[in-house]
Amino acid sequence: MARVQTLDDAYAEPTNFLEVEVNDATTKEFGKKRYTDYKVTMTTNLPIFGMQSSSVRRRYSDFDWLRQELERSSKILVPPLPGKALSRQMPWTAEKDGMFAEDFIEERRQGLEEFINRVAGHPLAQKEKCLHMFLQDQEIDKNYTPGKVFPPKK
Repeated sequence: MARVQTLDDAYAEPTNFLEVEVNDATTKEFGKKRYTDYKVTMTTNLPIFGMQSSSVRRRYSDFDWLRQELERSSKILVPPLPGKALSRQMPWTAEKDGMFAEDFIEERRQGLEEFINRVAGHPLAQKEKCLHMFLQDQEIDKNYTPGKVFPPKK
């Protein structure tokens, strides 16, 4: 006989959860170069992650690096990233239609959030060092040694 769920059960913290948000897009300039980075915030109670919460800033190229690393070192089908902004980078493109336009940045942010949630929610991807580094380390060590992460023994 199945146990009846109470309101306390329904609204209690889930047994296992992992939430990743991509927000706070910020366009930065140095000299003639500009780029946009995003705040990636993770909250979890999964024992495989060393920290229960973290917040890092990542550029599109960092998401691209993560995707390439997962394709190279894991056996999962990695979802696509939102497309590159090639047509928005042409010299004749007006500023309002360029890659720093608010609507484009928001569309890209949504695509990056969907990507990282699909990846981070995959049990096999959760064991990859590159995902842990991407979500938890302020700086990505692109010279790291790929490998697996295992939950601490109880």
